[in-house]
Amino acid sequence: MLTHLHVKNLALIEEVEIDFSEGLNILTGETGAGKSIVIGSVGLALGDKFSREMLREGADYGLVELVFSVSRESQRQRLSELGVALEEDQVILSRKILDKRSINKINGETVPLSQLKETASVLIDIHGQHEHQSLLQKKKHLEILDEFAKEDLGAVKEELAQVYRLWRELREKQQEAELDEESRLREISLLEFQLDEIEKAGLEPGEDEQLEQQYRRMTNGKKILEAAGAAYAMTGYEEPQAAGSAIGRALRELQNTASYDEELAPLLEQLSDIDGLLNDFNRDMAEYLTSLEFSEEDFYRTEERLNLLNQLKAKYGKTLEEVLAFSEKTAERLMRLRDYDAYLLKLKQELADMEERLAVLCKKVSKIRKTCAKKLCGEIRKHLVDLNFLDVQFEMQFETLGAYTVLGTDDVEFQISVNPGEPLRPLMKIASGGELSRIMLAIKTVLADKDDIDAVIFDEIDVGISGRTAQKVSEKMMLIGRTRQVICITHLAQIAAMADSHYRIEKLTAHGETRTQIRRLGRGEMVEELARILGGAEITEAVIKNAEEMKGLAEAKKSG
Repeated sequence: MLTHLHVKNLALIEEVEIDFSEGLNILTGETGAGKSIVIGSVGLALGDKFSREMLREGADYGLVELVFSVSRESQRQRLSELGVALEEDQVILSRKILDKRSINKINGETVPLSQLKETASVLIDIHGQHEHQSLLQKKKHLEILDEFAKEDLGAVKEELAQVYRLWRELREKQQEAELDEESRLREISLLEFQLDEIEKAGLEPGEDEQLEQQYRRMTNGKKILEAAGAAYAMTGYEEPQAAGSAIGRALRELQNTASYDEELAPLLEQLSDIDGLLNDFNRDMAEYLTSLEFSEEDFYRTEERLNLLNQLKAKYGKTLEEVLAFSEKTAERLMRLRDYDAYLLKLKQELADMEERLAVLCKKVSKIRKTCAKKLCGEIRKHLVDLNFLDVQFEMQFETLGAYTVLGTDDVEFQISVNPGEPLRPLMKIASGGELSRIMLAIKTVLADKDDIDAVIFDEIDVGISGRTAQKVSEKMMLIGRTRQVICITHLAQIAAMADSHYRIEKLTAHGETRTQIRRLGRGEMVEELARILGGAEITEAVIKNAEEMKGLAEAKKSG
């Protein structure tokens, strides 16, 4: 669950920290106090887009930090798969907002935004003010159904996606293979030429690098020969002034006098070693000079071969390995084109077999979905009745698409009837904003039992409702709060009364500055806040008494 929120330098917030609790956490406040900023800050920490205008006036950066406590084993496993290591059963997500970029961290380690989002999706679910509008999009209905059915559908859906990709690849191959006879013969001619050109060259991997080394040696042969020859002469024994001759004379001088003084013996040995090393060097240099000898014909053949290899690389690949790989693909393509009818027949059969597999999987997926849809709609209907849809009918209509997709061939849509005798109709045609928010709440309640997310945020789920319906929504929020943490921003007293923990968001003005602060309310302050919501500008004794009664009834309902 979300245990701590820290926000700094965002909009009207200079710096606030909130410690959330288990159960139902309620946030209330007057219009303009900054309720939306709080949820917006959480969204930023979870990867939402940001703009420079979000920063507090005069601030260089904004910061949002969320601390989560992880207790579910399934969450631990998923986080481990994402490379997130728990620290004392906690995960800390933070996002520092700068002028044109952000710095995203998980447990203090900088990560890409995509990883931050994926990690957040394991820990928390946000239902924003306008998310219920997504129910007007048919594709959202399929997402909801598949989320509900994921245990039964998961493996089959993955297999379907894999087979669909293979089917697409085969279909693209078939489309690419559709050549007329003239085009086929023209391509055969080109491929034969290319293959013949490469085969005649008799390429060997790495040959070009070896030839380039030889070519550099040959083109710089004169300089190398002069330098090596000079070094040979200077260290040899043929010229009197050469190093070898001089050391030889010095060695003879010491040999003639070494018997007179024992201390000369080690020096004589050192000089003898030097003479031996120099002799070895001079002999090796002589062999090297011999190897430098090459003819103009050798140079021409090397240059010509290197030019050929470079031409082939310019045409068919950056390296000889790539040229040889191109040759293999060309040979395969040529074989197919020469026996074109057999190739097309084989491709057609493979495509037919794959399409048959695809059709079977689509039917299997559809069957699972239809079974799960009945259960899903039945459970949603029960929650809708709890949410004051007294005579509601709720079903999912299935139609078949005219083409295969990675999700199958199902075209699904929720349909609802809210009054007796009315036919079922698509949500977009009859549902109001308040009805959509309650429908989404019912869906979220059903899906809550299907996922492992501990924390759910509702941002003004109560929009467009009042009276008895608001009371029903508050009871539903209370029930969700018994199995997972709920954080809810509301303007309705019925929902606020159900709070396990109640926070007031206030806007304060001091020294010419306006800032938002958040504080947790005690039992008495909760009643005062309920009275403010109920009474508006004038809070009378009757309003306070009403608020006290409402809080007492809510507490009795929670303990009952």
